[in-house]
Amino acid sequence: MLAYTEARAKVIEVVSARCGLPPIETVAVVEALGRVLAEPVVADRDYPPFDRSTRDGFAVRAADAAAVPVELRCVGEAKAGAAFAGEVGPGQCVEIMTGAPVPVGADAVVMLEHATVAGDRVTLQRAAHPGQNLVPRGSEARAGQVLVRPGERLGFAELALAAQVGSTELRVFRRPRVAILSTGDEVVSVGAHPGPFEIRNSNSIALAAQAHLTGAEPVLLGNAPDREDRLRQCIERGLREDVLVLSGGVSAGKYDLVEAVLEQLGMVTCFDEVRIRPGRPAVFGVCGETFVFGLPGNPVSTMVTFELLVVPALDLLSGASARPLTTFRARLAAPVRQRAELTHWLPAEVRWDSGEPVVRELPWQGSGDIVAMAQANAFLLVPETRLEWGAGEWVDVLPRRDRL
Repeated sequence: MLAYTEARAKVIEVVSARCGLPPIETVAVVEALGRVLAEPVVADRDYPPFDRSTRDGFAVRAADAAAVPVELRCVGEAKAGAAFAGEVGPGQCVEIMTGAPVPVGADAVVMLEHATVAGDRVTLQRAAHPGQNLVPRGSEARAGQVLVRPGERLGFAELALAAQVGSTELRVFRRPRVAILSTGDEVVSVGAHPGPFEIRNSNSIALAAQAHLTGAEPVLLGNAPDREDRLRQCIERGLREDVLVLSGGVSAGKYDLVEAVLEQLGMVTCFDEVRIRPGRPAVFGVCGETFVFGLPGNPVSTMVTFELLVVPALDLLSGASARPLTTFRARLAAPVRQRAELTHWLPAEVRWDSGEPVVRELPWQGSGDIVAMAQANAFLLVPETRLEWGAGEWVDVLPRRDRL
């Protein structure tokens, strides 16, 4: 049985060794959020393309305003999108707006708040120095410079940069397709009216959402009953995709048939247990060209194991590097004590009421408690090496990527 860090490393090792770069496709820049770039975004010109004012005020020759107060003659104005046609000479200045090009001859901008205006005469109350309140041409980027490199995931800032250089379309890697299959005779469709001992298929919805958040394309296959022949048919369909994620049927019970069917289909198993709670009976292997994850059926277990184990695989299959597990530190609001010598991932709430992060474990009824999980914005990490923590101690917290 592997520690979660070892299991995660094994997933990264196996997927990295077997997957090449995905096919490339072209998408509109407005539709590229979360995609992984396949070809570089390059500056089409210098940025800024001119010396740009960062303040409303007066463009001056710094030598004229080295000692203040000093009176200068205003000879015109420069506004964003339009340059002053002339040149700033000795003893002169030009009224300028934020974002406007600094006129020829000027090398500084004095803020409006530091000047007194009377007609065309401007008295400066604060000295200027060269480069003050302006951004020099090309100081952000030079023409031809690579601004976003292949393999980077596109967020809002990267898309804004692509738009700035005129990229209406982007070449990105194809998203990995993830087949999602739940199992169990007790599971019915979301729209069904369940019997007294049946549950709706919430796992498939949660897994599809987690896949979307990771940048993958979910393929919902519904639910397979606890019959070997029908389960095999559903798994064979799932093996047509890049990744197959199953929920349920991976424990040691009489009707836990997933591992047996996968072995019949030739899956090479990399591990089938992880030292975590919830989520201990998690399976990872390779069947043909498809990476297979068998996750526990209890909803919180499914959510935890997807985040810990499936996300890095999807990152790699997207053409990117595997993102690190982004934990942060928070103070415990109340003592925490666990018994099993496993690493625990507890539904928790982090608040910043006091100005620093404070985390508390939420009351929950075990790994089937979706109500508690929906109230959580994070998981509180209790490592197997230390199971008791006191109030006020700093602990590790894993944010829910859709809430924090």
